Amino acid sequence: MSYPDPRYFGEHGEISASFRPASTAPDFVAKPPAAEDPDGPGAPQGTAYHYLSTTVSTGGEYGLYRVDMGPEASGPSTHFHKAMSESFFILSGTMRLFDGRRWVDATSGDYLYVPVGGLHAFRNESGEPASMLMLFAPGAPREDYFEGVTELAGLSEDERREFFLRHDSFFV
Repeated sequence: MSYPDPRYFGEHGEISASFRPASTAPDFVAKPPAAEDPDGPGAPQGTAYHYLSTTVSTGGEYGLYRVDMGPEASGPSTHFHKAMSESFFILSGTMRLFDGRRWVDATSGDYLYVPVGGLHAFRNESGEPASMLMLFAPGAPREDYFEGVTELAGLSEDERREFFLRHDSFFV
């Protein structure tokens, strides 16, 4: 196995890195439907998405997202992707990960790689907040997926089917 062909042809490198402090506010927060006062004390936390590296910012190489889930049970059912792999790295809390064969209670430092076509799912069923990194390779416009999935209840069956096809998500 060898390294990929070069894509940068300069001799001295360039200043092009970007830094994002951990304190940066989430790019998108999906509140649970039951949240009557999302900003009030004791309100459900929902799921916060931090768009760390998007397909646009990486030139399509990958997408990296920090997903902070509140204590409410949530997460997609078993599915697969035809165009991209997906990886999960648990930062904190307990996340249930499905690797196509079995469910595992994953905790801080645990990692799951799902190749293209691999069955998988994840859920926070712990009753406590959990946080993880999700990596998609090659990059895909997952921001549209994260933001659009909150609107599925208002779509027709045909519109939902088209949404999932457009976002390379095939549920079984």
